[in-house]
Amino acid sequence: MRAAQAGDVGDVWFAALRQTEGRGRRGRAWETAHGNLAASLLVVPDADPAIAATLGFVAGVALNRALSAALGGTVKNGADAANARIALKWPNDVLADGAKLAGILLEAQKLPSGKMAIVIGLGVNVVAAPVGLPYPATSVAELGSDVSAETILATLGECWVDCFEAWDNGRGVAEILALWRRSAVGIGSEVAVSRAGDVVRGIFETIDDEGRLIVRANDNQRIAITAGDVHFGTTASILK
Repeated sequence: MRAAQAGDVGDVWFAALRQTEGRGRRGRAWETAHGNLAASLLVVPDADPAIAATLGFVAGVALNRALSAALGGTVKNGADAANARIALKWPNDVLADGAKLAGILLEAQKLPSGKMAIVIGLGVNVVAAPVGLPYPATSVAELGSDVSAETILATLGECWVDCFEAWDNGRGVAEILALWRRSAVGIGSEVAVSRAGDVVRGIFETIDDEGRLIVRANDNQRIAITAGDVHFGTTASILK
């Protein structure tokens, strides 16, 4: 973001094999072991700022494809990678066999030019997964692949170009969301979403055209959620 404020026009990756002072959601401290991938992409799109927020879904589809390819899937003609073990969890995680493999975080700031700079941060557990978390986590190595962080970044860069072009400065949001839904975990399942001090329970119905998670509550009310921590299965049932 400092580069953007200094005049960088974007479309540039910043990457490291180890991160010691990263930021996660809600300002949480974040570190990665050496050999994992910590990458941030700076973009300065011409799109309306409200539409620019959907770049998180663009990143999710691109990262899903890159990681599926790393684990032996294929990506052809813009179709989803043929590796069903990789799935997207709303709003910003990539899972493998139900465990967190990667995460995505967006940060936005308005520039003096009036445009919005978007930094898309991506962290991938390549050689090791963190321990002591309240949810399962895994790594590319644990899943049986010896692909390097550098190779994943190169593949991710190619997948990003395809997905960003499909997004088309916001005009292709519907296409991107459709691709995201195809790889989503939990649609049709019971879900609990923790948000701002309360918990919403019901059935994860879909992701709507604005990228919001739609929960159908027990009283049949459809609740649109813009932010929250999503839980499925046993974790959802014990959440208070």
